[in-house]
Amino acid sequence: MNLTKLQIKRLRTESQRLKLKPVVIIGHNGLSDNVQKQIDSALGFHELVKIRIPSLEKTTKKSLTDSICTHHQASLIQSIGHVIVVYRYNDKSDRFGKILSN
Repeated sequence: MNLTKLQIKRLRTESQRLKLKPVVIIGHNGLSDNVQKQIDSALGFHELVKIRIPSLEKTTKKSLTDSICTHHQASLIQSIGHVIVVYRYNDKSDRFGKILSN
């Protein structure tokens, strides 16, 4: 799903307003199958998810973030320090429909 800058801004604001905590924490072993399943499950249930990634070089962190977004068909909303915020639309719950439609 391609999001506009305004939609990304609204989702970033919503993640801060909800005071989301990282739901998935990636260890130094990286993206194992179990971690991928956790991310998929969390995105399916919550739509907007914070993920804590290990301390890595900037380029490695970027490639890890890109692979997460590509693998799960999600959009990167925010990346600060070792925490990223990722969004994937779920038509069953449509939790953030009002925020994204206005």
